[in-house]
Amino acid sequence: MMKHLPMRLFLRPVLSLFLLLATVMPAAAQDMTALSVETAGGERRFAVEVADTPATRRRGLMFREAMPLDHGMLFNFERNQHQSFWMKNTPLPLDIIFIDRRGIIVHIHHNAVPYDETPIPSVRPASAVLEVNGGVARLSGIAMGNQVRHAIFGNLAE
Repeated sequence: MMKHLPMRLFLRPVLSLFLLLATVMPAAAQDMTALSVETAGGERRFAVEVADTPATRRRGLMFREAMPLDHGMLFNFERNQHQSFWMKNTPLPLDIIFIDRRGIIVHIHHNAVPYDETPIPSVRPASAVLEVNGGVARLSGIAMGNQVRHAIFGNLAE
């Protein structure tokens, strides 16, 4: 008789393989900037595209079929207010990380469902949103209250 393994033992290697494959997939030809998140386990670095115009914010990661594990998109709204996202035309599962004007993570929506048009609201006001591959936030130890460092927050280390 075969014993059933806990689902988490199966999912972790599958997710790790997915994330490994995502790191070798070609990225879109966009200008990338450095972003880091200070987690309990240390600094986690990403190369991000900044969406800071109505057109780039509207398009976001729509139609992207792959993104390297250490990449993401940072939406800059400049004002702290409640934000809402959706996954229309987005084939990648994403972690949606809401960040206030000081660079503090105020909410994380894990593994947003591809193509789902259900609104994903921030629970607190945010001036920026970081989108990364689904599962990356948990695997990286990214949590609410972590400090995000990027030029848009004016908090880069000297």
